[in-house]
Formats: sequence, C-alpha cells, structure tokens
Amino acid sequence: MAPGVEDEDRVGGIAAAPRRRSLLFYTHAVTGGGAERVWALLASALAARGHAVTLAYDHEANGPEAGLDPRVRLLALGRNHAVAVARLARHLARDRPDVSLSALGVSNLKHAVAAGLAGRRRHAVLSFHGHPQSEPQRLSRLGNAATPVLARLTARSVFVSDGLMAHYVAAVGAVPGRSVRLHNPVEVDAAVPARDAAELRARPRRVLAVGRLAPAKDFSTLLRAFALVRPDAELVLVGEGPERPALEALIRDLGLSARVTLAGHVERPWQLYREAACFAASSRAEAFGNVLVEALAHGLPVASTACDGPVEILANGRFGALVPVGDAAALAAAIDGMLDEPGPPAPRVARAALFSVAAAVAGYEALFDGLLDGFLDGPARP
Repeated sequence: MAPGVEDEDRVGGIAAAPRRRSLLFYTHAVTGGGAERVWALLASALAARGHAVTLAYDHEANGPEAGLDPRVRLLALGRNHAVAVARLARHLARDRPDVSLSALGVSNLKHAVAAGLAGRRRHAVLSFHGHPQSEPQRLSRLGNAATPVLARLTARSVFVSDGLMAHYVAAVGAVPGRSVRLHNPVEVDAAVPARDAAELRARPRRVLAVGRLAPAKDFSTLLRAFALVRPDAELVLVGEGPERPALEALIRDLGLSARVTLAGHVERPWQLYREAACFAASSRAEAFGNVLVEALAHGLPVASTACDGPVEILANGRFGALVPVGDAAALAAAIDGMLDEPGPPAPRVARAALFSVAAAVAGYEALFDGLLDGFLDGPARP
C-alpha cells in the first residue's frame, strides 16, 4: 500500500482515503498538451474521491474543460502574468488549500511567488514534466533556471520519471531530499487490449506512432526507419505540429506517400490503437511517454528510443524494444521484429496497469498525507 494511506478498503482500485483535502492545481491553460491533460485527469479523479479541488489557469479555455469532473472548480487568473500572480496569491491566502500544485516552468515560477506572497510556500508543490529544453519560452526558462531557489522555498518538487528527477538534481539544482517521483496518470481503463498474439498477427501490418510533430519527437528518424521496413507495412502517424511540412516533404522524398498517413490530431485515438499491429516512438528526449503506456494497455508490442521515460516504462527492455536515439536502422529492425512476432499482450497490459489514473491518485494522496502529517520541512518519504 502507498505510504500515508491508512484504510485498507479499496474503492475503484484506489486505497480508500478517509482524510479529505482541499487542493489547488495550477497551470497555464485548461486545454493543451501532456501536462495540462495530466492536471485535468488528476483534478477530476481527486474530486471524484471527495477532495475539494480547484483548477486554476491563465488562458481562457476552449471548451475541453467539459471533460473535467463537474465537481472541479475552475479559477481563471488571466493572461497577464503579474495579474495572475496577484489573483493566485489572494486565492491562496483566502482559501488556504491544504496543498497547491503547479506544472511546467512558468507556472512553477508564478506559483512559488504567489505562495510566498500568501504565506503558503510550505504548502506549495512544484511539478516538472519535461526537460528544460522542451520549454523554450522566456519565463519558462527563467522558472527552470530558478529551480535551485524555488525547490528550497516550496514543500516538494514532483518529477514524472526517475530519469527526469536525476537530471534535475544533477544538472539543474533540484533538492534531492525534497524531490519525489510520481508517474503520470494514463487512461488505461479505456483500452481494449488484443486477446493474444494471433489477433495481432491477423491485423493489417500497421505501425502506429502518436505525438506532436515537433523536433523532440524526431519523426524524421521514424520515417527513415520505416523506409527500411518490409514493403507491405503501413505507418499511421497521429499528431499535429510545426514539422508537418518538413515531414510531408520527407515522405515524398523517401517514396512513402502510399504507405504513410499523417492523420492529424486525434484527441483520444483509442480506435487507432485497436487497429494497429505495433507501436513505434522515436523521441530524442522523453520525460515520460503517456502514449507508450496507452500502447501497452492495448497489448501492442512497442519499440522506442532509449530515453528517460521509455526506458522506465519498458523496464529497460523487458516490455518492449529499446533502440539508440537517432538510429533508423535499429528502429527498423525492431519494427520488423514486432510485425513478425508480436509476442503475448498480457504482460504488456499488466505493465500498463501500474501507470493507471488510480495508481497516480494513490501516489498523490500519499504525498499529501506525508506533507500534512508534519513532514513539510523534512526530507521526502521513501
């Protein structure tokens, strides 16, 4: 059982938590990428557990906030950074949530300042979802550069993988005794996994990849790898981003137009997982990798470059193939191997279950209990 959870009864796969908390989650927008989705999932799951949850954000939402649990209170702070800090500080001072949490560099910086102004820094938790180079914006760079100070002024720093935490401790200045690794929540319960290897072999030889079309995902290496893969295979790449024109040109140059589909953004591509024979990831750096967990939850064999999150998710290669970053030939060989012999889905599905929303909620509830049981100034619980 996760430390700090006292009741052994189970509710929906999560240890029952008799102590209800008031919580504030903060990031720059309700809608958007991975960190925003993580915050929405956690806020909704914790509200469903009976906690009083507020989700604060800067940018006006576009509508996907409807996916939040209706018990989550939304707090719009506004786009102006100074105004947002002042409003957040007033809220923290007035409502005094048990724990406030922020995600990403700029939000961590503003949250730490607001918590200091409100006298609530010992109740403030920062979270890091990517390497500093993945957040090039000026204030995000400033927030990440200020990590050595911010980590000492606040209660805890949460990292989504051991590799990311090790990097921030060694190279950025996070405080080891105040650093905690908590994996992202992933909607594994939405998966319909393949029954067995025979079902995977019977599917079209379709390789699925999911991610933003941006340099960090290195889909150009995936395309070069796919040019080496058996000619009866097809690739479906889900995502949008600034590299689309360059990738379209590379597809033409490699003669892959008949075999590669750029499917654009798909909010929840569950059906595409159910139709694929295997999954491939080519990132240069990946702090976690929710899509790898989603693929495992569907029972798909997975090949990925060996960066922080994938190495951890795939347990150093026990649950999928790991290849060197940028090595198209190695990735092609791994894809061909998966298409020839997909292996049994069951171990992969069981591995994915360790990264469920329920597991993440249990970890965060244990963190809250540890902080509020009098460990605010001490080292993190093991």
